[in-house]
Amino acid sequence: MKKQFLALAVLAALASGAYAQTSDTIAKVKASGEITMGVRDSSGALSYTLGDGKYVGYHVEICQRIVANLEKSVGKKVAVKYISVTSQNRIPLVQNGTVDIECGSTTNNATRQKDVAFALTTFVEEVRIAVKANSGITGIAQLKGKNVATTTGTTSVQTLRKNERATGIEFKELFGKDHADSFLLLESGRADAFVMDGSILAGNIANAKNPADFKIVGEVLSVEPIAIMMRKGDPAFKKLADDTIRELAKSGEIAKIYDKWFIQPIPPKNTKVGLPASDSIKAAWATPNDKPMEDYAKK
Repeated sequence: MKKQFLALAVLAALASGAYAQTSDTIAKVKASGEITMGVRDSSGALSYTLGDGKYVGYHVEICQRIVANLEKSVGKKVAVKYISVTSQNRIPLVQNGTVDIECGSTTNNATRQKDVAFALTTFVEEVRIAVKANSGITGIAQLKGKNVATTTGTTSVQTLRKNERATGIEFKELFGKDHADSFLLLESGRADAFVMDGSILAGNIANAKNPADFKIVGEVLSVEPIAIMMRKGDPAFKKLADDTIRELAKSGEIAKIYDKWFIQPIPPKNTKVGLPASDSIKAAWATPNDKPMEDYAKK
């Protein structure tokens, strides 16, 4: 009986140790020499693919700066493994340890904070409407009876439904599996509008075959803090990420990174997204915080 109890105790200790290593990202990276970065294929200039496993964008670059500081912390070069995540699987993949740091376009809200942690806000998003330039649609009032696309697993789905209830304007919802798929619904004429984060809309329009065929219209439907995501219960890694972002903001380097991806021509087509930093984004840089979306709604 004592042997059985001892064996169970050893197994419990091993399981506890394995969990501790998984939730301690710095220790995990030091042991493996590798970090897994969750990235997006088509999240506008925040995070997108150039093909052949190459990912770039504003949040990807900020995460690369975090990794550079992580290398100093562990005292060796760290290999970065990129994993393409979707709106549906990004949170579970962070929770189960498959992804160590998610560098896409994730809204920080109170519900998600129960499951994952967020670094300091690096981008503040305005949810808008993209339409074809010749559609005649200028705002949500013109969406009555129309097909409206958004992406499965995003907060824009709730925003769309909330606005539908508030305005009494009924429209048919179409769901893309990712942002590129949602934009294709608009581009192909299957959807009359695409409701999503303004930066994602602008990025997809910039990379469209004919960018002039599309425009962003109407009122701001929601204001949301977008942040880099990581596992919950890992204060050391969150501090390293937060300290990196705080220093980028203090030095003015974060504004230069923003300018590189949202104002200057970006690959692969050398087109410009043309989205100057809003007052909300500048305020997030000036007073770094990790407040959820609900705090923004109170303003």
